[in-house]
Amino acid sequence: MKIIICGAGQVGGQIARHLAREDAANSITVVDSNPALIQRLTEAYDVNGMTGFASHPDVLDRAGARDADMVIAATQSDEVNMVVCQIAHSVFSVPRKIARLRARSYLDAIYSDLYRREHLPIDVVISPEYAVAEAVMQRIAAPAAFDIESFQGGKSQLIGLALDGACAVLNTPLRQLSELFSTLRVVVVGVRRGERLFVPEPTDQLYGEDQIYLFAATEDVPRVMEVFGKTDMKVEHALIIGAGNIGLHVAKSLEAEGRRVRLKIIERDRVRAESAADELKRTVVLNGDGLDIELLEEANVRRMDAVLALTDDDKTNILACVRAKTEGAKLVVALVNDPSLISLIAPMGIDAYVNPRAVTVSSILRYVRHGRIRAVYSVGDAEAEAIEAQVLGTSLIAGQTVREAELPEGSLIGLIQKGEKIIVPKGDTRIEEGDVLTIFAMRDDVADVERLFQVGLDFF
Repeated sequence: MKIIICGAGQVGGQIARHLAREDAANSITVVDSNPALIQRLTEAYDVNGMTGFASHPDVLDRAGARDADMVIAATQSDEVNMVVCQIAHSVFSVPRKIARLRARSYLDAIYSDLYRREHLPIDVVISPEYAVAEAVMQRIAAPAAFDIESFQGGKSQLIGLALDGACAVLNTPLRQLSELFSTLRVVVVGVRRGERLFVPEPTDQLYGEDQIYLFAATEDVPRVMEVFGKTDMKVEHALIIGAGNIGLHVAKSLEAEGRRVRLKIIERDRVRAESAADELKRTVVLNGDGLDIELLEEANVRRMDAVLALTDDDKTNILACVRAKTEGAKLVVALVNDPSLISLIAPMGIDAYVNPRAVTVSSILRYVRHGRIRAVYSVGDAEAEAIEAQVLGTSLIAGQTVREAELPEGSLIGLIQKGEKIIVPKGDTRIEEGDVLTIFAMRDDVADVERLFQVGLDFF
């Protein structure tokens, strides 16, 4: 595919980095007005770079818009992103346009009848703030998991768990899991041991301090948690640090839920704190520094079931979580943009994190994939992907058993959906047309997994 990415900042740069790493068939051109950002990307990855204003038609023309398959507008400006999509459509007839939009006013209008495709031709709207807020809500729904994402229409979930001595299946070969828990629909698909993430073999064992990724049927998640030594916890008292777009959206979501969560927010900026207090109905808003121990005590942090550090500063979020945990908070979740800091999360006692870059990349990747790829979730620092794909009659994998399917070595089938049923695949399970598979694949093997489901030039 020929893809033009407008914007070489955090979001655009991460998308370019991810696509350039995994598939040589992708031709990536990045456009940005900052030559330093372009130079950094072109020197580090196999991408083309162009300095200029992405909304200018002549710049898009020189970037190859006349024969581009997709334009991803991910600059810092909503207005520039919308203009880019309009020009890509009206002047260059680019088939697929994706725009990153942040302002709630634009999002509300685009999702209403005010904008129609013929007036504002954006095929896909990506809102990192809203997507990240939803990811935070998922962390709260499963407090024992450090990572979680839904697949197969909500019938299955990818769950990341940090193991400890309470896990009942330590030092047990993974192939025995199905024997010990024959009715449990769960497959361990990834293991992080130290700094290394890998797809396990059936003979591999799990050890304390491993971090694992597993696919589980949603109905079986409570029992899966028990097997892996995780106790259920209800969030009744929560504290949010940071009342920006993400923090405010999470607060509104918690207020809208059926369960009544007693919620407090700490916001450093007085104007923003006052605005949040006006918009929220049942939330107590405190103006001050989320690292201030006296303010945390005033917020009664030791009674909190969950503390969510959602400011735009990674270090503040990490330190706030460490301080809240030290003071007695049960669950702490940090928003972390810099992937190099993620390795510090577990050693510092932080229960879970949300990486906005990974969430945004996951939102976009499904529209870049070939074949019948229905969902993609980026794992870790873009080290692997969890993929949901539908089998067509012409797919290479159709009609084969799991044992016969030539999956790359660094990939593993999780769960298979046959009709309305979710099953754990066995060696003799036949993969049939219409089946929906979840697959965990290391970054270098994603393109080969994708080809198993590819149908000619059906990109979308």
